[in-house]
Amino acid sequence: MQSYTIGQAARLLGVSPDTARRWADAGRVTTHRDEGGRRLIDGRALAAFCVEVAQGQGGNGDDDIPYTSARNAFPGIVTAVKLGDVAAQVEIQAGPHRLVSLLTREAVEELGLEVGMQATARVKSTSVHIDRT
Repeated sequence: MQSYTIGQAARLLGVSPDTARRWADAGRVTTHRDEGGRRLIDGRALAAFCVEVAQGQGGNGDDDIPYTSARNAFPGIVTAVKLGDVAAQVEIQAGPHRLVSLLTREAVEELGLEVGMQATARVKSTSVHIDRT
């Protein structure tokens, strides 16, 4: 499972690294240390926390910064993958934005998408395309 540094988690949450660090210090999201001593957050734990924050349970405090992206790309973290026989639904939390894309099951499997991994939703008109990052 992919893990994220405090800085990477902050970017995905749409907050400053200081806010993400304070949340980790307060125990709101669990961290562990790598061999180099860096604090990391497990991808699944970060995905759940992103959803919590986006639903207003996490609070942004003084870091209420609007989240924008050039060329309609929304980098975020996969929070849900629902597979059907042919189709699939993928949810991405990109800062305060929750994006849902319907695509083929084959595409999800080919990209190896799973909860907790980083991905980018690209929006064009009414379509949302998912890029693995």
